[in-house]
Amino acid sequence: MAGFHFRHGWFFAVFLFCGALVLANLLHFVLFRLVKRQDAAGAMLGWGLQKHLGKPARVIFLLTCVQVALPFVPGVPAWLEKDIKHAVWMLVVLALGWLAVGLVYVVQDYLLRKYDLKAADNIRARSVHTQFQLFRRVTIALVGILTLGAMLWTFNDPQLWHFGSGLLASAGLASLLLAAAAKTTVSNFLAGLQIALTEPIRIDDVVVVAGEWARVEEITSAYVVLKIWDLRRLIVPLSWFIENPFANWTRQSANILTYSYLYLDYMVPVKEVRAQLERVVKAAPQWDGTVVGCQVTNLTAQSMEIRCLMGSADSGQAFDLQCLVREEMMEWVKEKYPEAYPNLRYRAVGEAARESPGQSGPDVPLQKPHAEFAK
Repeated sequence: MAGFHFRHGWFFAVFLFCGALVLANLLHFVLFRLVKRQDAAGAMLGWGLQKHLGKPARVIFLLTCVQVALPFVPGVPAWLEKDIKHAVWMLVVLALGWLAVGLVYVVQDYLLRKYDLKAADNIRARSVHTQFQLFRRVTIALVGILTLGAMLWTFNDPQLWHFGSGLLASAGLASLLLAAAAKTTVSNFLAGLQIALTEPIRIDDVVVVAGEWARVEEITSAYVVLKIWDLRRLIVPLSWFIENPFANWTRQSANILTYSYLYLDYMVPVKEVRAQLERVVKAAPQWDGTVVGCQVTNLTAQSMEIRCLMGSADSGQAFDLQCLVREEMMEWVKEKYPEAYPNLRYRAVGEAARESPGQSGPDVPLQKPHAEFAK
């Protein structure tokens, strides 16, 4: 009869646990099903509630079921029940910390939903995304420290707290040793704070670093990931951007001026080249409608250098516009003025040249004979 009561007690505990588990899963399903439906309808577009809070919420529901069913489990010694309850509470605190981290991501997604990095003029969006990346990491680190402190608080042991006080008292010397050993890490962290506040670079900025044209893809707490145009990744420490000069093409605006050089013979009419350039640029979809210009910027012995200046909405379209202008202008020159390509002129000085000393080439003029030889 006692065995029956023992088995009956276990059966009731298992039944209670299963019932609580089913109820918790049902609540979880209904809650996040409603969230998913609202998200699909656009009411919570970009919040990411199910993505960031679904798993920690399920763990909290499961631990709650364990807490509800644990007092009804028969035959468990008091010391073991106490240790199990303490372990479950520690897991609950850890799951709440996980949930808090998910809430940080939800708040970030909610606040950043208005700042689209794919917009044409996205300077404000890049600034906000860069700052939120650093603040999110700092907040998550703070949540981790608070979670660890709450887990230690569950012990409620005076000896443990006495040991912790002695540990904190010696933390001053340890922090000095740690700072000396991790000088680079500390400098990168401080550089990250400077970058977030002063914004020398932002997410999706176009920069030139070590001769490489790249976009800022990610800013971590220690380094910056640059995406080079050929899909390579350049990893640069944060402190490098504080200590070294670099070119930022999108510091003030996404719009950028670009240019292409043409090298043509002196015989080509510059006014017609300018008119054709305006026709080509104004018909190009990459042009932002601001700047188009044509100037002779240099003269050499064989050709003249013509700079074609154009405005573009961003650096990617600027490169495409450069290539388009080169192709279209060279095709036009080849069709209209095939003789206008750079030529190297020369003339041999021989008997024919001495017979007609009054005629000379443009690059190798015939000199007047010296008076001594003219006699």
